[in-house]
Amino acid sequence: MASPGLPLLLLLLAAPPLQPSWLPPPDTPEGKATITGFILSALDRATSFLKKRLPEINLDGVVGFRMLEVQLKGVQEKWAQDSQLQPLSLRVGKLVEKLAPLLHDSIFYLNLSDPEYLRQFHLTIKPGFWKLPRAWTHTEASMVYPTFEQEDSFSEELSDLCLVQLLGTGTNSSQPCRLSNFCRSLMTRPGCSGYCLSHQLLFFLSARMRGCTRGLFRQSQHYMNVFCANMMDLNRRADAIGYAYPTRDIFMENIVFCGMSGFSDFYKLRWLQAILSWQKPREGCYGEPAAEDEELPKAIQYQQQFLRRVKRREKQFADGCSSHNTAMAVAALGGFLYVLAEYPPAEGKLQPPTVTPPNQH
Repeated sequence: MASPGLPLLLLLLAAPPLQPSWLPPPDTPEGKATITGFILSALDRATSFLKKRLPEINLDGVVGFRMLEVQLKGVQEKWAQDSQLQPLSLRVGKLVEKLAPLLHDSIFYLNLSDPEYLRQFHLTIKPGFWKLPRAWTHTEASMVYPTFEQEDSFSEELSDLCLVQLLGTGTNSSQPCRLSNFCRSLMTRPGCSGYCLSHQLLFFLSARMRGCTRGLFRQSQHYMNVFCANMMDLNRRADAIGYAYPTRDIFMENIVFCGMSGFSDFYKLRWLQAILSWQKPREGCYGEPAAEDEELPKAIQYQQQFLRRVKRREKQFADGCSSHNTAMAVAALGGFLYVLAEYPPAEGKLQPPTVTPPNQH
């Protein structure tokens, strides 16, 4: 396990006490229905936010809602034959109907605001690109790096370069699944943390969605196992320090990407409760908490500067709403809902009773 260093140690000492759970146990039909209701209400508010801000939402935001659509349809399929779940299934269906035209119309606005980025990443917001896990596994603590890099060395430009190469959407109309030596090195480099690490996973997850199975991609599952083990370790650290605001975005991103990769142990009830509590009730979005920075100890403010993300195309609204935060939140909540619908929960986790490796694509 990586040495946390003085800033993180100070954060751990300054961490707030654990909050009591207000979610009911999910091991009864009533508890399961109550949790589902909380999730659907949050998703409905977030979809209303999307509708209101649609001309301003960036592509990352649309990707999160496209993932959500896939998850909701998966839930509908699971509940279709159960008459007891019909009322909840109807709510899911209404949300899908509300979301579908917004996703369709988003293409028009993205083409106006950032046509080149849309051209490069249009596949990621097309129906059918994102696929739900066919089987589930869990992370292995033995795969956690002994040390992490001192800083998050994430470069959006380099990550985009490699993803475009993988998707085959470059200006030279290249074939998909191609891999330069540079991208091979970047996307398999050990010791990454933060967004550098999550985008390494995103690269192999996108390869799976694109159907890449040759060369390096024969080892995709191995790399996904390693990356999600380390993303779990980082999420546990974020949990331990009380989810200080700048950690929330990467915390949710880790849940989204590893959940979509088939790692069920990211779906913890206390993490679901935390994400539900971060939504801005009036706006329906996710983003910066009101006046939190002024109240934090200096040690936490120092760590916030260390963790703060600078993203070229991030859309931060004047009211504190964040396009990327909201996208990650809805895709994470959609994952929780899908796992809740698919499997009976056990021991405070929403995960399958048996564990099998995810299918390779």
